[in-house]
Amino acid sequence: MNAFNVLMKKEFMQMLRDNKVIWLPLVFILLGMTQPIVTHLMPSIVKALAGGQGIMIDPNMMALKGGEVLASTLASQFDQLGLMILVISMMGMIQTDKADGMLAFILTRPVTVSSYIAGKIASHFIISAISVVLGYVASTIFVNYLFTNVPFSRMIPALSLYLVWVLFIVTFTAMISTIITGQGVIALISIVFLIGCRIFVGLSPLLDIINSASMSKHAMTLLITGRISSQAVINLLVTSFWIILMLNVTHYWIVNKKFNHE
Repeated sequence: MNAFNVLMKKEFMQMLRDNKVIWLPLVFILLGMTQPIVTHLMPSIVKALAGGQGIMIDPNMMALKGGEVLASTLASQFDQLGLMILVISMMGMIQTDKADGMLAFILTRPVTVSSYIAGKIASHFIISAISVVLGYVASTIFVNYLFTNVPFSRMIPALSLYLVWVLFIVTFTAMISTIITGQGVIALISIVFLIGCRIFVGLSPLLDIINSASMSKHAMTLLITGRISSQAVINLLVTSFWIILMLNVTHYWIVNKKFNHE
């Protein structure tokens, strides 16, 4: 068994001990279910709360299509609360190994830095992707039942685009976890930056090209319109560049043992 597989097994065993393999998928399933249910019940809730005060409910709200509701799950649940939960669940990814001396110990063994980083990011991406996929499927089931069916030809490619954004989130958090010491600061920097990226999507066509959060917007556009923007390929290439760059920064930081000075 090579070093990469050993490190992957170690990470999954730790996730099992922390019950992360249970609670993280459950959280995303709940987030996925929430959006279509709340959207479906919203007219009744507003009507009940408004009483006889003459508040009108937009009749178009009842005519929402399944793709629109599933897209709102990505935008309202996964890209906000879901993103914060993902970051908090990963903020100690490398920082914990630095703090308890495990990183220094591991690197005294026949393990390359590349294997260490690859094992960390691959294992955390797999559990994050499984959680997002389960939440997405749960949301799709309720969307298909309460609204209109979302075709597989839209659902699967949109999910693939969104998972590229998830990989960016995992890689960015790993890099910050390598550079910064305190877990609270790691979470704060990661959440502010990543949600900032999501907020800036759509403000400028030029900014959208270099903004990896645009992958989430492309997934939403595909669910709503059934078409993939021509800019999605450029965004995919740019996001790949950012991911490779962050991996190199993480590798450089560990190779030069900058963590020993913290």
